[in-house]
Amino acid sequence: MSNLLRFANLALLIAFPIAWFAPLMRAGILPIFGLSEISVISGLQSLWQTDVGLALLVTFFAIFAPYVKVIGIALIQFGLLRRKVLPVLEVLGKLAMADVFLIALYIVIVKGAGYVKVETAYGLYLFTGCILASLAISHLTRKR
Repeated sequence: MSNLLRFANLALLIAFPIAWFAPLMRAGILPIFGLSEISVISGLQSLWQTDVGLALLVTFFAIFAPYVKVIGIALIQFGLLRRKVLPVLEVLGKLAMADVFLIALYIVIVKGAGYVKVETAYGLYLFTGCILASLAISHLTRKR
């Protein structure tokens, strides 16, 4: 079981970057103008041009928090870091989940506007799955 947890955790080191570049949603003004794909990375690029403070916050929640958590869990699993750090790593995972909540909230708000068409894409599910898998792995690692 511990080898399976290690493998699943290390697989997240590959899955997270894929999720960051995968389209979270497709959005456009009215359906007749076509839809552009928005990913975590393309959203961050737009944020860096308009609001640096928010861009720093989202970069931390979407990229650094989940990745540091996965690396920390791996260090614990391989005996290179003490288990006392696990609660801190779990908080990082919960912060990353807040990012998914905000994306879902934005989609609901924009859909209510009427002039904008928004469709969820596979990247939203992939990103959410990565975060949920990370939460489950840290929970199972704690029990071990």
